[in-house]
Amino acid sequence: MSRTHSLQDVAQHNSASSCWVIISDKVYDVTDFLPEHPGGAKIILKYAGRDATAAYEPIHPPDALDKNLPPEKHLGSVDTSSAKTLQQERESRKKTKDEIRMEQAQTRKPQINQILSLRDMENVALNVISYKAKAYYYSAADDELTNAENARAFSRFFFHPRVLRPISKVDVSTSILGIKSSIPVFASGAALAKLGHPLGEANITRGAGRTNIIQMVSSNASLSPSQIAEARLSPSQPLFFQLYKHGDNRVAEQRVREVENLGYRAIFLTVDAPVSGNRERDIRAPFELEEQRRESDTSTAPDAQRTTGEMPRQPEDAEKELDNQVNFFGTAGALLANMDLDMTFTKDAVLAAEAGVDGILLSNHGGDSLPPLEVLYRLRQQRPDVFDKLEVYIDGGVRRGTDVLKALCLGAKAVGLGRPFLYAQSAYGEAGVVQAVRILQREIVLGMRLLGATSVSELVPEMVERVDWQPHLAKL
Repeated sequence: MSRTHSLQDVAQHNSASSCWVIISDKVYDVTDFLPEHPGGAKIILKYAGRDATAAYEPIHPPDALDKNLPPEKHLGSVDTSSAKTLQQERESRKKTKDEIRMEQAQTRKPQINQILSLRDMENVALNVISYKAKAYYYSAADDELTNAENARAFSRFFFHPRVLRPISKVDVSTSILGIKSSIPVFASGAALAKLGHPLGEANITRGAGRTNIIQMVSSNASLSPSQIAEARLSPSQPLFFQLYKHGDNRVAEQRVREVENLGYRAIFLTVDAPVSGNRERDIRAPFELEEQRRESDTSTAPDAQRTTGEMPRQPEDAEKELDNQVNFFGTAGALLANMDLDMTFTKDAVLAAEAGVDGILLSNHGGDSLPPLEVLYRLRQQRPDVFDKLEVYIDGGVRRGTDVLKALCLGAKAVGLGRPFLYAQSAYGEAGVVQAVRILQREIVLGMRLLGATSVSELVPEMVERVDWQPHLAKL
């Protein structure tokens, strides 16, 4: 029989030498795992001897503990009295400033049929999700300039439409790796959907199934590959898998075999992110949340406590703080801590074609290098033969159906969207994903009619022109 433990028993194991945590009323000994934890031991030790459920569940698949902890470290459950106490504590816990903001934003968000663009959807999502989720979803490398350029790159390409063409019937469907898709768009692999909505990636799975597009599942999804496969509307609904190759080849192979056995139809090997970019917005989030917590505690404290407060900081405090290292992983960096840093396949579209891969996805991983559309344009100009050897896709900065059309004109077979689907499911769940696809479909149909094209095969490079321009500000 499984052992039971009281809260008092668990509380005694609150150090690096003996660290137990409670997750969903089950007790785990994570002492030996502390040095291996991708986000560092400090994050776990914060919950040593305590309930870590609220911090753990949004960013870990349910089977993560089974995969990372040996059976003997699964110590059983908390006893009935302790489980009741934990439940009472959760129900009576004072809401944070951030949680109150989120609840208020939920009551004010517009009806979903009033969401007319992906930007509308993003704006709603950024209001209703937690500060932690926003810091992760919205962050990009360094000053986030390249991420902004991903979208701005599309403004440098202009259409050359054909006029006086019959456009009453427009077919915007295509195939991706031989699989039918209602529009030339797929949901790109993007991690931690549960940060934005309790159902997480399952929202994207069901929304994709309802609209007949393909979902690519992230290696760092907050649901397991099997849970996402189970969320499909039918066993034939296609899924792709985005693979971060683990540094241990055995672990990497096991993951490939797992998704293959689950019926995933393709694997996209990520080669541009052996480590995470410097996402300071994400790294800074714990500081901001701690400051919000202090402000909340101060605002509700009795007047006597409020006036005394903390001692003012002194100049010499800085010397003491030097040794208190910041967690530079952040949420994003922790996800990539076990990546293989010595993969030798060069990131090159031509070499990929020569190696015989079926397709390549041009992406700068949320803003780490040249905008993908510019890479696509250069590839079309310098090596047009590559497009005859494999399928080319891009991902990054797409927010309009016209963006999709520009990519297709330059030779892309389809376009991936990551953040927009995270935002859609965060704002409105499964319905948000359906609405996002409908928005894109309407914009693509309209754009093709204005271009004088009635099928994606008619979208050719001659229909777009790259123009370098900058707006001229009027002199005052």
